[in-house]
Amino acid sequence: MSDTARSPDRTCPLPLPHHDRIVLGHGSGGRLTADLVDRLFKPRLENPVLREGDDAAVVPAGALAESGEVALSTDAHIVRPLFFPGGDIGRLSICGTVNDLAMVGARPAWIAAAFIIEEGFATEDLDRIVRSAAAAAREAGVTVIAGDTKVAERGAVDGLFITTTGVGLVPTGRRSARANRVEPGDAVLVSGPLGDHGIAVLAARGDLALQTTIESDTAPLNGLVEALYASGAAVHALRDPTRGGAAAALNELAGASGVCVVIEEERVPVRREVAAACEILGFDPLHVANEGRLLAFVPEADVDRTLAAFHAQPYGAAACRIGRVEATPAGRVLLETGIGGTRIVDMPSGELLPRIC
Repeated sequence: MSDTARSPDRTCPLPLPHHDRIVLGHGSGGRLTADLVDRLFKPRLENPVLREGDDAAVVPAGALAESGEVALSTDAHIVRPLFFPGGDIGRLSICGTVNDLAMVGARPAWIAAAFIIEEGFATEDLDRIVRSAAAAAREAGVTVIAGDTKVAERGAVDGLFITTTGVGLVPTGRRSARANRVEPGDAVLVSGPLGDHGIAVLAARGDLALQTTIESDTAPLNGLVEALYASGAAVHALRDPTRGGAAAALNELAGASGVCVVIEEERVPVRREVAAACEILGFDPLHVANEGRLLAFVPEADVDRTLAAFHAQPYGAAACRIGRVEATPAGRVLLETGIGGTRIVDMPSGELLPRIC
């Protein structure tokens, strides 16, 4: 008997049911693909546009005509493990794209999602992930209007990869937040404690026997951004500090705007467990990834109204000011330490935690 005949995961030429595990035939474009889409994806992501079943989603042009600007973002999501305290790759994929759109002041509207699944992946786990993505989309108020499913041979994918593309609309009259609009005199605010996501995912891997109750902060932040704009604050720049953490995000903005960002160490919110884990592992909390936090740059005069708007929202209850913006030295991020010194905060070098988002 040949090796092919002995393989338990080869798809039979006849359309026999394969409900427990993903097989290569689920990516063939034939009956098994249709069965997977009809049985698992469509019921979880149900909406009128997706129900049409076309190769491209068609949405009303009026939604675009009423907007001053259109924002587009695409992202690929790879995380290990796929399930972690506080989230999973499904929730992560939706929130990541929603937040990228929100960070320029857009109202996220539509998302397209592509699932690349490893042969042999448990259908039950896939269903759980799709349900989680659907729940995140409902929470964020976005619609998944298009998608694709591919199946890769065993070993070619580590379980599941998801790519999402999102479209958002910037309302007419709203000045979008941009990386190059930070100004000297701005205040720097953060919506909550830093480092939760990175430490939660690392602990879930079990590689270092790290025991912690920390959960990922994975969350859609568009509601928080809408509250900020509704407060009347002049929003200069927003950024969600994901890979590379706050250090990478602050350096990107400082470089794009040609300003110096000064952070006060004692103001930076970090949970005790996260700080302890970072100390043990030799990590700087400013370098650890987040998936439900944002950095906001607003004029000094708007700090109080910004914090009031944040504190009224569930994902901004712990928001605080962490620094200020000065003119020089341009392109630098400085940290004023608790002992009275000042040090440069550089971009992270290399990969601190691979497969984190």
